[in-house]
Amino acid sequence: MSKGNINVSVENIFPLIKKFLYSDHEIFLRELISNGTDATTKLKHLISIGEAKTELGDAKIEISINKDAKTLTIKDQGLGMTTDEVEKYINQIAFSGAEEFLEKYKDDKNDTGVIGHFGLGFYSAFMVADKVEIITKSFKDEPAAHWTCDGSPEYTLNEHDKSDRGTEIVLHIAEDSTEFLEEGKIRGLLTKYNRFNQVPIKFGMKKINDPAHKPKTTKDKDGKETTEPHRQIEVDDIINNTNPAWTKAPADLSDEDYVNFYRELYPMQFEESLFHIHLNVDYPFNLTGILFFPKLSQNLDMQKDKIQLYQNQVFVTDNVEGIVPDFLQMLKGVIDSPDIPLNVSRSYLQADGAVKKISGYITKKVADKLTSLFKKDREDFEKKWNDIKVIIEYGMLSEDKFFDKAKKFALYPTVDDTFFTFDEFIEKTKDTQTDKDGNHVILYAANKDAQHSYIQEAKAKGYEVLLLDSPIISHLMQKLETSGDGKIKFSRVDADHADNLIKKDDNVISKLSDEEKEKLKPVIEGAVNNSAYTVQLEAMDSNSSPFIITVPEFMRRMKEMQASGGGGMMGMGNMPDMYNLVVNTNSPLVSEILAADEDKQKGLISQAFDLAKLSQNLLHGEDLTNFIKRSYELIK
Repeated sequence: MSKGNINVSVENIFPLIKKFLYSDHEIFLRELISNGTDATTKLKHLISIGEAKTELGDAKIEISINKDAKTLTIKDQGLGMTTDEVEKYINQIAFSGAEEFLEKYKDDKNDTGVIGHFGLGFYSAFMVADKVEIITKSFKDEPAAHWTCDGSPEYTLNEHDKSDRGTEIVLHIAEDSTEFLEEGKIRGLLTKYNRFNQVPIKFGMKKINDPAHKPKTTKDKDGKETTEPHRQIEVDDIINNTNPAWTKAPADLSDEDYVNFYRELYPMQFEESLFHIHLNVDYPFNLTGILFFPKLSQNLDMQKDKIQLYQNQVFVTDNVEGIVPDFLQMLKGVIDSPDIPLNVSRSYLQADGAVKKISGYITKKVADKLTSLFKKDREDFEKKWNDIKVIIEYGMLSEDKFFDKAKKFALYPTVDDTFFTFDEFIEKTKDTQTDKDGNHVILYAANKDAQHSYIQEAKAKGYEVLLLDSPIISHLMQKLETSGDGKIKFSRVDADHADNLIKKDDNVISKLSDEEKEKLKPVIEGAVNNSAYTVQLEAMDSNSSPFIITVPEFMRRMKEMQASGGGGMMGMGNMPDMYNLVVNTNSPLVSEILAADEDKQKGLISQAFDLAKLSQNLLHGEDLTNFIKRSYELIK
């Protein structure tokens, strides 16, 4: 038997480990299982190259709880360690590593999201245990070793009578961590972190129907059949799938395999994914994974944190910021890479060169897959467009390389459900929707019902109207306008009356003289009496509405961009509502208003103004009540 002191200079290193080594104490189980997995896979490799003269057998990792003894044991059948190796790896190398690690982070108050360092994983045990034992026997022909430490710099190391190869780590759970003696808690952690572990993990036993037993069916005298109960047997409860879909070649997987894997990842998700992208690259970095496009709601924030990051099939986090491009964090699925550094803070991770290359590769792979789907079956792509457009539009805004690729497959539906790419729409409307200044004006609606009258007016003039209703479309329109030759303009159909939306050379002559217009304008402004409305008198087709409310494109778009939190609009305060009240000087009603007495003028203006507000869903409360009352009076 030997005793010794661990060579550390950081005062009270174990309390520091408990406080700073990991942001979440539950991570200890993942770390210890990872060490057991490493020991098992390394032994398998040594056997394969002839350096270990032993049989791997049915190697597994076993987790067991002893509530009476207040212990949690993690047992593997891997390499094991000799006494000298315990002295070297536990007392010298790893502790000096732990000390260096803690020195780096113990004064860092700003970055608490330290991701686990797999190499130092053993010391996470002291976050939940007040004493830890290692009982280990090497695959080499040497006696087993027994190491014990109670959280002080002192340890004991002596021989043990363990006869089977491998390592047992026995945690004597501390009083403040007894939750880790509950079967439900441990099973939950195993499911969270290790359900795709490379080595089988046993957690207790379970009963299953005996596959070798075929229940007998007998008939009674009346011919009624009775089948005996299926005989059950106890087997190891293996909680993990050691060979998940992302570890296989795409050629070896069917569509059904991907569907089943999606259900395995998200058992509470009732809707199937729309399609998947299988990632598989080994140069200049290692990366595998499967990403799924789910059906999306309009709430972008609710969609994030659905991709799970693994390192060699061990779950690390579902916060993949910095690894996966921001717009793709709304996807679901798995990314697995041994090349992502996991022993550092996330702020360092986001600046890491290898991580940036991984992020760029994922973006390219997604863009290529979407291009392929679009070319292969455009009709199907169009059917799925409304469910994926937010991701693609977000990507076009945030990633220039993705924007360049997506212009070829991003779709722009019309109000009549015809789909165009951007270039297709420009080509189709180049003759009809170019104004007198040479600008190509793209008309769009955000809501077919609310803007119905404006849409119909534009269509009557032979214009195509797009339906663009995603929450970030204002930002994307601005990018599309500035990415070309400066001659592209988006204008919502209610931004002006139809004659002004796409200004041509021909001007409609007003039936009212300049003197009559000067007389009429203050009368209407006085009756409207609302600073949010700017009155404009314009000559339009006599069949057009007498009063039309339009929303200036620039102001409305800025307000929308401010509401979605972008475009540098934060901090400007709430932009006020501003409208134009366009009065058609060629309307018979306007001529009647001009000729009427003061009381009748006020009544006609109020009614026409309220009708215009009603068409824009701007008539509410007391104004709506008064409008209804006045309408009944007019009927009488």
